[in-house]
Amino acid sequence: MKKNKFIRKALVPVLGLTLLAPTVFPTMASAAESVQVKSVEFIGMPAPSTPDEMAKLYTTASLQVTYTDGSVRSFPLQYKMLFKSTDKVGSMIAGVSVDVKGNPIVDTSVSGAPVPFVSDDPDANSLMKIEGQAPTSKGGNPLSLVTHYEYVTLNNAGKSAYGVVPASMSLTTIDQNKTTGELVATDLKKIDFSGVDGLWIPCNGSLTPWNTHLGSEEYEADARAFEADPTKSSVYVSPFAKAYFQDDKMAGNPYAYGYLPEVTVKADGTTSVVKHYSMGRFSHELGKVAPDQKTVFYGDDGGNTMLFMYVADKSQDLSSGTLYAAKFNQTSDTNGGAGSLQWISLGHATDAEIQDYVNKGLKFSDMFETADKDTEGFTKIKTYPSGKIEWLKVKPGMEKAASFLESRRYAAMLGATSEWNKMEGVTANAKDKKIYIAMSYVEKSMEADTKNADPIDEIHVNKVRAGAVYQLDLAGGVKDSAGNTINSDYAASTMSGLVVGKDLAKADWKGNTADDNAIGNPDNISYSEELRTLFIGEDSGMHANNYVWAYNIDTKKLSRILTTPAGAEATGLQFVDNYNGFRYVMSNIQHPGDEMILSDALKAQVSPLIDKYWDGKRSGAVGYLSGLPTMDQMLAWKDTDQSMSPLRSTAEVKGAKVAWNDADRSITITKGSNTLVVKLGDSMAKVNGQDVKLASPAKVDNESAVFPTATLMNFLNK
Repeated sequence: MKKNKFIRKALVPVLGLTLLAPTVFPTMASAAESVQVKSVEFIGMPAPSTPDEMAKLYTTASLQVTYTDGSVRSFPLQYKMLFKSTDKVGSMIAGVSVDVKGNPIVDTSVSGAPVPFVSDDPDANSLMKIEGQAPTSKGGNPLSLVTHYEYVTLNNAGKSAYGVVPASMSLTTIDQNKTTGELVATDLKKIDFSGVDGLWIPCNGSLTPWNTHLGSEEYEADARAFEADPTKSSVYVSPFAKAYFQDDKMAGNPYAYGYLPEVTVKADGTTSVVKHYSMGRFSHELGKVAPDQKTVFYGDDGGNTMLFMYVADKSQDLSSGTLYAAKFNQTSDTNGGAGSLQWISLGHATDAEIQDYVNKGLKFSDMFETADKDTEGFTKIKTYPSGKIEWLKVKPGMEKAASFLESRRYAAMLGATSEWNKMEGVTANAKDKKIYIAMSYVEKSMEADTKNADPIDEIHVNKVRAGAVYQLDLAGGVKDSAGNTINSDYAASTMSGLVVGKDLAKADWKGNTADDNAIGNPDNISYSEELRTLFIGEDSGMHANNYVWAYNIDTKKLSRILTTPAGAEATGLQFVDNYNGFRYVMSNIQHPGDEMILSDALKAQVSPLIDKYWDGKRSGAVGYLSGLPTMDQMLAWKDTDQSMSPLRSTAEVKGAKVAWNDADRSITITKGSNTLVVKLGDSMAKVNGQDVKLASPAKVDNESAVFPTATLMNFLNK
């Protein structure tokens, strides 16, 4: 995450997105009694090429299904916005920042014009089915959505508000239309973090196998720097505490933040929150639980960071366990690099043990002695957050405190590799026993130390500023560095580059410095077991527009399936396989128009359009990709696509105009020189005056007109 900062087949060769063999389903293809699904593949979309396209959030991609009888069916994708971060959902502004009592935190940066702080930076999503949840007033299936609001980019005066305004999470009640699968937000409230002293910079997150939300607290404050000078602006702790507790005398405690919070959503709509102190304190991008429901892998964002793993004592319980850090033994420097992993145990702890240290007000100097040069008994390290050479010695009896409150520093002292750079999203492939991890920028601390200036040089791979996604191979029986068997069948043993970006020697006409047809600075990632597809979202300072990609791990085909406004980041990526017969890819955007890399002339055209579409660059968006059929729907809709889409909202997103004629109950859609006319209840429509038979009649469902998806999208994509 930033800290400061229908492709037609004929077009594919031009755009550089090579079409490879699609995913094949051999067990399904062998069925003789009936036609089955043979393979699926994503047909990507072209990159935006006009100023208007570059200011919008949209897709023209599709999913192509090939059947065992040789027939092919295309299912167009659609992006649907649930709400902007500046929207009111029920009585609550979605992105509003709240204090310890749940009241809006007021921005007084402009004299005489107080306004609440509202985040433009929605991040993680966990869409959930909660057993026993009451139906919504709209009559659909009830779902719940937990969403992060990572930070506020600017205050009302236009100055940076990063880190100094407390972050938040929301719980949104979602109505899922039983006919179309459309999701509608009906109510939203803020999740109460008062019991854990507030929420610090929540970046990505994940849904646990036991249906809770595992959040994050990124970019932990440097407790050493805070102790030396609590007023230091880059530490953020004091202004955060003053704003959250609404008390100008609060100094704050850096060790209260930098953990994984777990949110349990209950059937009555209430929530409970715990922070897992025993899972270590570092720059948590997110934690992802492996299929054994007790092994957890992390993203550790920043420079000079680490690869950590946690093994809980019991499945579905993250309150106690053993924390490990990896030593990387490099075997290749190409394609992002490759190597084996050796795990160093940092010890065992319970949440209660580590929380007790926090509550007692333990300081950095209580755990460590320091020196300012090579000194006997002191270990020389370089890690985030200081990013500087340090000489440290752990005070007697303070090993456990150091291990879990200063996890990265302590692990570096034990020999773990502290040279990863911008380690971001994590997801799991259960069938193949792999973990995937995004490294947004493969550079700096991951390059060779040609000056011999750093304490270690264990990672020295070829520079790829556009970043890479790595795969980690998992196994049981793995031993740690002391020779003890790790109590997990999902410990990582090797790591190698899987999907790698391509740097450009010079910027293209849009300002891209990474190939626009390859990944650029991957961040959020999510995986579909059934589709054998890795979804990759970007946080790129090298692509003019960030994208969401679908990467087939068998065929290696990479397809662009969503584009975001210039300067925006693709966040909140979550693949939802099947909720009540419908499938989704949740995907949000942050800070549209921020840090655009466009040429001045192009920026002058795009920027006003982003202001128009995104509330003066003040709004992020929460939404999802729909149109992805489940396997059952692929079969049921082979010859007749029975899916229905909301007519007005779908058409208007595509730039069409919709008009209702009350006299004959007809609807007219106009897009450019093309028109579609249909009467409610009719099984025929007219497209440019020609009769078109509909798979199902147009009708009203939950006060909205719905229309057969295939016919509607074929018209809108003309």
